[in-house]
Amino acid sequence: MTDLPVIPFDRSDPLDVPAAYRELRHKERIARVRTRAGDEVWLVSGYEDARALFADGRMGRSHPKPEEAARISGSALLGGPQGDFETEKADHERMRKLFVRSFSARRMKALSEHVGGLVDGLLDELTTRTPPVDLHKEFSFPLPVYVICELLGVPFDDRDYFSEVSTRMGSMDEAVGMAAREEMGRYMARLIDAKRHDPGEDVLSDLVDVVDDDGTIAQLAGGLLFAGHETTVNRIDYGVLLLLHFPEQLAMLKADPGLAPAAVEEILRMGSPGLHGIPRYAREDVEIAGVTIKAGEAVVLTTNAANRDETAFDHPDLFDLHRSQDNPHLGFGHGAHFCVGASLARVELTAVFERLFQRLPDLRLAVPFEELPMNEGRLTGGLKELPVSWSTAPR
Repeated sequence: MTDLPVIPFDRSDPLDVPAAYRELRHKERIARVRTRAGDEVWLVSGYEDARALFADGRMGRSHPKPEEAARISGSALLGGPQGDFETEKADHERMRKLFVRSFSARRMKALSEHVGGLVDGLLDELTTRTPPVDLHKEFSFPLPVYVICELLGVPFDDRDYFSEVSTRMGSMDEAVGMAAREEMGRYMARLIDAKRHDPGEDVLSDLVDVVDDDGTIAQLAGGLLFAGHETTVNRIDYGVLLLLHFPEQLAMLKADPGLAPAAVEEILRMGSPGLHGIPRYAREDVEIAGVTIKAGEAVVLTTNAANRDETAFDHPDLFDLHRSQDNPHLGFGHGAHFCVGASLARVELTAVFERLFQRLPDLRLAVPFEELPMNEGRLTGGLKELPVSWSTAPR
């Protein structure tokens, strides 16, 4: 077939999810589409179907013949299969036990107050500046970097280096992304080795006795460093944009900063910096929604579209601080692969949105929305800059 729809669909507004996902879902709950890499895959954009396949043990990230597997994109991180087909489940369980311990409730609770102090400090500095100011550079970026450095035990002085490597890791050019991923793995392996002689209360110190010969754990730690700041930076930026776009909801948050956790959940549900989707490969035939996904075939779970599914969320394109949480969003995935860093992201985002508009209640964009510069050709998408201004005296 040469007339298959090509994903990801184009959009004109970075706050929207293309209507083409919803239109196609109305025709076919699970549809055959083509990726921009040129391969045919199954597109899953409905909430219940995505949730079911996230939790289905017959779906995985590996493929028995990875060189023959359909590719989603050129991304070295999410463009195609990863892992060993024979040992994927055991490997995942081992790694998850290791990293879940590192993101324990105790550690996150201890971190919460400290993150609030970091937010206050950045806002203190921000309010000494004369607007307009690039909020992305001065606030959205440094906060997650501070936090992930402290949590992992990465030297903050290395931030420019690993940020540059992270940028290359997120490239949609596979060769560029793979080289950067390997470089990040080597960097993390060196840091883990250094922790043998100078351990601390951090994740890398937790890994000292479990580093493997093939560098897998160091590479996973590098992935945590990438995800731990890249995705949260985007969520802060997009949270600001969404709240400015829905002023009545913003007014409620200003009046009651206790609504910050609810705002965070809506930001995680609606914020869509990138539209790449999450790949899965069927380990055996899977029947769902009237179609058979055959063993070895690729599926793209589009969580951003699923989080706007009108059968799961009333008025899904509206930002609503009082939205029912009966259907939790899929921003962190679901099931066995639920993001281990979810609690960390919530701690950071809650601290931000409890404080940002209290300190800068008149915060606004300093350029027209349409002129905001976007990142192109990167897995995580997002903004290059977020110029903002304010006119009232900050509190």
